[in-house]
Amino acid sequence: MTLIKSIAGIRGTIGGYPGEGLNPADIVKFATGYAAWLSKESDKEKLLVLMGRDARISGQMVSRILSGTLLATGIDVVDLGVISTPAVEIAVREEKAAGGVIITASHNPMNWNAFKLLNSRGELVDETEGKEILSLAEKDYSYSDATHLGGLKSDDSYTKKHIAKILELPLVDRKAISSANFRIVVDGINSVGGIAVPLLLETLGVRQIVKLNCDPDGLFSRDPEPLPENLEVITETVKKEVAHLGLVVDPDVDRLVIVNEDGSMFGEEYTIVAVADYILQNTPGNTVTNLSSSQALREITERYGFKHYFSAVGEVNVVKVMREKNAVIGGEGNGGVIYPDLHYGRDALVGIALFLTYLAKSGMSCSGLRGKFPDYYISKKKIESRPGMDPDHVLKKLKERFREYTLNDIDGLKIEIENDWVHLRKSNTEPIIRIYAESNTPEAADLLTKKFIREIESLLSSSWNYQV
Repeated sequence: MTLIKSIAGIRGTIGGYPGEGLNPADIVKFATGYAAWLSKESDKEKLLVLMGRDARISGQMVSRILSGTLLATGIDVVDLGVISTPAVEIAVREEKAAGGVIITASHNPMNWNAFKLLNSRGELVDETEGKEILSLAEKDYSYSDATHLGGLKSDDSYTKKHIAKILELPLVDRKAISSANFRIVVDGINSVGGIAVPLLLETLGVRQIVKLNCDPDGLFSRDPEPLPENLEVITETVKKEVAHLGLVVDPDVDRLVIVNEDGSMFGEEYTIVAVADYILQNTPGNTVTNLSSSQALREITERYGFKHYFSAVGEVNVVKVMREKNAVIGGEGNGGVIYPDLHYGRDALVGIALFLTYLAKSGMSCSGLRGKFPDYYISKKKIESRPGMDPDHVLKKLKERFREYTLNDIDGLKIEIENDWVHLRKSNTEPIIRIYAESNTPEAADLLTKKFIREIESLLSSSWNYQV
């Protein structure tokens, strides 16, 4: 059993003893910590929290314990039901709630679940907030008496409200999408996407929709991580159905992956690139992605005469820099599109609407549109920690060794080597150092990650003392 506590919330495998997995005792503990933090943050006498979940099979159990705990602290709860993460984020803002919780383990397998915790802006809590919530969860808390318990309501309207807000965006053109007569295959990974994506497409005027894994029973038919090796069925279905493209989301619908009409992958790194290219044609402004995302977006942004900025890894860090730099579009290279004209959160549905508008207006095929952008390839590897190894010391020594190159150390160490880069960072959840590298061919990117594995191995085998 696994239980991981982080600044963004908790996640783990369902069951086990307290402290060893995500079970009722731990759900109560951390929900209480979140309630205590909300009470400190707000001056309102009565607090409201919105709650939603993806379709995984443990969701109902977790949501009932979570809502019951919040009610016991005197907080009112509105249960939004099975719903996407971005829809909950929008709902928190619209309802002027004190916060929100999305019960989802995102791309993790079916036996996992987790909390995503939101602040009153409908955004993921930041590092400072997250640390305080974890601290409060370890302290004693006095619950409300019978006359001061919270109230529970249900509201299943926010998927439609989310879609309505997307259609109101000036850069989403329903007429163009409808006129394109797209035939689209959708893989909803047996979760919220099976509900929300077809409904969005229908509302946009798409009449030919082929559904895969769209029954939201939570029984994932494949690994939910939307990586090419897990998407063989949709790639074959796109070709068989002679579709214009395929759309894949993760279980809570904040990541978007696109399949070309020939069954090839558009590339998860290129979801944000394509959407940003469309936005920048119509809206002047800067862009932001995290340090581990492709430099393709920086290249596209600079073509339009604007500036691109990199943030530390993590949605909350991307949002922070987007606000600071007044970015018009941003996101992460895992298919996460953040469009601030709608809200500051990764949102696959707004990504779909903007992408289809661009594709329809371009008159190109999906693969043809992908051909507009520079080709870069990312290799991802990791090196396991070992007794006596201090990852911070390793990164410090690499910084010294490669000091003649352009370096960025806001999150681990990123080294730019001519037109390539490598990003090394210690994991927050596993005893490993992650090594990402990008080059203009898969082989060159792979060689670069292997080079830095050798660099680390050489440091570990040297006479330096790595004892913590």
